[in-house]
Amino acid sequence: MIDHTGVAVSDYSRSLAFYTAALGAIGIVKLMEIPASVTGHADTAGFGPPGKPEFWISEGTPNRPPVHIAFRVDSRAAVDAFYQAAIAAGGRDNGAPGIRAHYHPDYYGAFVLDPDGHNIEAVCRQPA
Repeated sequence: MIDHTGVAVSDYSRSLAFYTAALGAIGIVKLMEIPASVTGHADTAGFGPPGKPEFWISEGTPNRPPVHIAFRVDSRAAVDAFYQAAIAAGGRDNGAPGIRAHYHPDYYGAFVLDPDGHNIEAVCRQPA
């Protein structure tokens, strides 16, 4: 239903490193970077599965309140890999990998706050 989305970040370089590591762990890669000289307002990077940027970061005043974005993955191991990579890249724990049965019996997710406090999640809804 949603074609693409994104967040504003206060420190583009720091957030670019964070998202490159965290999303790279689940197969979402940086596909393009557009400098402020082209956009007319901010450095911007687009991430996605190969071929189509679906998630964007742009330098600016971070969204307030911070936003929540969940990335769907195909395995619980991918959720774990996302969490480990995001924490290693400077993210803050906001919910370690585990079952969230109050959402769905097989809802396995992990939540990490990015450098600006956005709640970034990886979720798998497949049975173990």
